[in-house]
Amino acid sequence: MEEILLVVVAVLGIAAAHVLGRKIRVAAPLILVVAGVIVGVMPFVPAIEVDPEWILVGVLPPLLYSAAVSMPTMDFRRDFGAISALSVLLVLVSAVIVGFFLHWVLPDVSLATGIALGAIVSPTDAVATSIGKRLGVPARVTAVLEGESMLNDATALVLLRAAVAATAASISFGGVALNFVYAVVAAVVIGGAIGWLNLRVRARVTDATVNTVISFTVPYLAYLPTEHIGASGLVAAVTAGLVTGAGSVRYLTAQHRVSDTQNWRTVEFIAEGGVFLLMGLELFGLVVDVHDDHGGVETALWIGLAALGVTMVVRAAYVVPLIWWLDKVAQRGSAIRPYLERMDSKIVRTAQKRAQESADPETETDGDTEGAESDSRSSPESGSSVRPESVPGVGVPARDRRPPPSRPPRRLRLRGRPGRRRELRRPSIENADDARHYVSRIRRRIADIDYYRAAPLGPKEASVVVWGGMRGVVTVAAAQTLPADTPSRSLLVLTAFVVAASSLILQGGTLGWLIRRLGITGASDDAADERNRLHAELVASAQQVLIESGIVDDYPWLKRRMPQLTRTPDDEEDSGGEGGGLGIADRKTFERARRAIIAAQREHLLALRDQGTYTSATLSRELAQLDAEEISLEMRAGE
Repeated sequence: MEEILLVVVAVLGIAAAHVLGRKIRVAAPLILVVAGVIVGVMPFVPAIEVDPEWILVGVLPPLLYSAAVSMPTMDFRRDFGAISALSVLLVLVSAVIVGFFLHWVLPDVSLATGIALGAIVSPTDAVATSIGKRLGVPARVTAVLEGESMLNDATALVLLRAAVAATAASISFGGVALNFVYAVVAAVVIGGAIGWLNLRVRARVTDATVNTVISFTVPYLAYLPTEHIGASGLVAAVTAGLVTGAGSVRYLTAQHRVSDTQNWRTVEFIAEGGVFLLMGLELFGLVVDVHDDHGGVETALWIGLAALGVTMVVRAAYVVPLIWWLDKVAQRGSAIRPYLERMDSKIVRTAQKRAQESADPETETDGDTEGAESDSRSSPESGSSVRPESVPGVGVPARDRRPPPSRPPRRLRLRGRPGRRRELRRPSIENADDARHYVSRIRRRIADIDYYRAAPLGPKEASVVVWGGMRGVVTVAAAQTLPADTPSRSLLVLTAFVVAASSLILQGGTLGWLIRRLGITGASDDAADERNRLHAELVASAQQVLIESGIVDDYPWLKRRMPQLTRTPDDEEDSGGEGGGLGIADRKTFERARRAIIAAQREHLLALRDQGTYTSATLSRELAQLDAEEISLEMRAGE
């Protein structure tokens, strides 16, 4: 009974911390850590020690899975270079440097043990990174920090295992590298398979509640078998989440997605708050152990603060050249953009010309189409003026596309320096499938270039990337997995706690101030213009559905309802009377037409997501509104 009461009090405390945090503008996790420390040191509260497996196995897989599901795969793909650089090499470098530092200041601690603790304190925590997300960190910086925190745990845990093994026996660098590659590759394969099966199975389950219940098992279905074969279960859970998030719109219904979102937010809310509260509660027990073994906590305090300082210095020294390199890549992309636009325009014209020749074989051509390459310098750069819809098979919805050609098209190289025309040579276009393939690739590359230009990573963003990489509960939980016979184990565990707690309090408490001081914002100035352009495309998509279906010709009265039928979900006009004043049969016809339009608009948004023309935030917003409207139609149909 007492345990149940404690759980109830903890849940209420988590809720109160979030309410209080919004009022005083302090991140709720910081309040929970401080509250846990205050409660933990009270004399009538016993020392609390939580089995680290509850955190590493019970809490982290669902939290990382949920973060991966909600993370836009388009942003993850675009910044995968930065994410992989931060989540692998930076962890390795930081762990080794911290290991040498600890071995130097604590001679009794071996180098292998020092590297083990360095691996524990080096990775940023996905739960702690959520603090920055709530404080308005720019979207691209958020994507980099979230992606790093989701993947660097694998690097840290593999290195931790290798370092612990090295304390008992010799281990080669090649063995560690091979073990890491195996852990990641096997995890990606298993996680991708679980994510794929998850979508296929849940697509056949009609009940939204049952569907969500199944989703709660997915992170563990990915984690447990992966850990059983010695790979990284956390990477498997992240991979399953990325696959699920990318395919949920195509395979799951609107009700299923809304149910998933609401229920997983509740899980995240309780789990995140709970782990921060536990961090504070565990402090007293750690202090008692260190006091008994070492006669005081001053050593752990100053070593923990020094270790945090070392990791931050290493992170800053690593991030600065990384940001410089990303800026150079963006500049090369901007230089190559005009060539890609001209190539896009020529491919569309070539496809149109071949379509005309196929329709009228007697039409004579003006020479070989490959000769069009000779006038590339004199052709206009406005390739966007040629609409993909004007090319047979280019830009049509996925459900209307023909299967790809049996022969894979020749690879198109989109990277290179401007002026090296051999790398930008226009490929041969033999059919509409080739044209669609190349146009899709080119326009996605152009969209990526525009994304990098619209959201550059400069010195200000680099400062946020450095300061926003916080340590959290993973550090504390991983430290408690050190073997019981590790020399100075209690001191090392408390040191890890000091690193995590001070990181949360110092970095998390000042991150909002830093963002305001730098004058950066996550909101784009042209967000409204982007939404207007997207709405215009959605209206055109709706009108095309009505024209092609011929439903307006069959039901002339629908012409009077055209504004309601073709409106976008974001229109501010009152839709409460949609379909009002109609008979039952006419209302069903109206709703059927609106459902067809919603389906077409959703397909159009997915095509835009694959192409990357609009930001992920704008597309996700419109997809969510389409889901809400579809659910509203279903509810009215059930009345």
